[in-house]
Parts: sequence; C-alpha cells; structure tokens
Amino acid sequence: MIFDFQFSQGWYLLFLAFLIGWLVLAIVRRKSLGRKEVKEQFILGFLGSCVLVSMEIFATSMNLWTYVPRNWPAILWPTYFVAILFGYQLLRFVEKVLP
Repeated sequence: MIFDFQFSQGWYLLFLAFLIGWLVLAIVRRKSLGRKEVKEQFILGFLGSCVLVSMEIFATSMNLWTYVPRNWPAILWPTYFVAILFGYQLLRFVEKVLP
C-alpha cells in the first residue's frame, strides 16, 4: 500500500466544498449547536471514517477498484471525514426545517 501525497486540485475543491457546506450549515443552525453536538459530530466523523477506510481496504484488496498510478490518495480520508460532518449538519438542518 503506497500513500500518495500529490494529488490534483480537484481533491482540494471536493474537500473544501464539503468543509464549506458543513460550516455554512453549522452557522445557520448555531442557535442549537452546543458543545455536546460538536463532540457528537466529530465522533460520528471519526467512526464513519473508520468504516470508509475499512471499505477502501476491503475493496482494493479484492480488486474492486484501484487508485492509479498510486494506490492511496491520502486526501481521500479527510474528505470522507468532512463529507460525514456535512451529512450530519444536513440531516439536522432537514430535521429542523421539516418537523
């Protein structure tokens, strides 16, 4: 398994899109965003990332897909993490808007 730390700008755009989306929704919902919820978000992000890393390891070891020319773009997992954070905020936003 080779980690690749040189990736296209598209990865940064994807990462930033989820990060900005998470920040915007967190700011919109700030009235109900307490310390406990922030902790919950990061625990969910960490556990979700563990699941996604497991999926990546399984899928690539079974040759379901590969990352060419190198095998592991290191930015993939931080992007998954912020995507999970964004998903959490989106879920909470929808719950609030559609009671």
